[in-house]
Amino acid sequence: MKKVVIVSGGSRGIGQAIVEDLLASNCIVATFSRSESDEIKAMRAADPNEEKFYWQAIDIQESEAVKDFVFTVFKRYGRIDGLVNNTGVNLDSLISMTSDEEIDSVLSINLRSVFQLTRMVSRLMLTKNDGSIINISSIIGGARGFKGASVYGATKAALVGFSKSLARELGNKNIRANSILPGFIETKMTHGITGPRRDQIVRRTPLGRLGVVDDLTGVIRFLLSDESRFITGQSLAVDGGLTC
Repeated sequence: MKKVVIVSGGSRGIGQAIVEDLLASNCIVATFSRSESDEIKAMRAADPNEEKFYWQAIDIQESEAVKDFVFTVFKRYGRIDGLVNNTGVNLDSLISMTSDEEIDSVLSINLRSVFQLTRMVSRLMLTKNDGSIINISSIIGGARGFKGASVYGATKAALVGFSKSLARELGNKNIRANSILPGFIETKMTHGITGPRRDQIVRRTPLGRLGVVDDLTGVIRFLLSDESRFITGQSLAVDGGLTC
């Protein structure tokens, strides 16, 4: 039976790569994002009957719209086997220079929306006594501190604790929860890391390079699969050894 997986924020970057990899692995994938990227258009065109791929334009902070999306996926495909909480925003700002509005925005997107989506999906997973939840954290906050990333890092650290507590809450129903801590991955978000700063990161990374999205997708596929059925409550850094 094909696994049904919800991926938040699957229109570009890491989320897009996750969606494409899961589709290639014969999963049914549902995702949402605020806007339809060219990649989403191509995936929808390749599956006009929405047999394997389903997308809606939704802002993750619109909880009722997200709730409707989750129940539509469940009704359409009959189950939800996996959830990848990928949506998140960065904030590069010293805490002394950060406004209340910026703090509220990051907390809302990186934490509150994750809690709400996980609550919705886990309730449906409980009807099947099976599921895998993956929270995309970061080495920033999740493994170490970084200057100018106190608020962002706090939210990513919180996802690690969230995953561990979820593992305790849901484990007796065969629902697993883990977090992935990506290092510096080649995406639009890291395009601004150039010159000496980039060189320094590469020098400090034992594998001698920045990561690419394909370094993450296989790990996610594994944690969603039955091959990882005895792994829960764990935090896995995918960072080329930067934090070792």
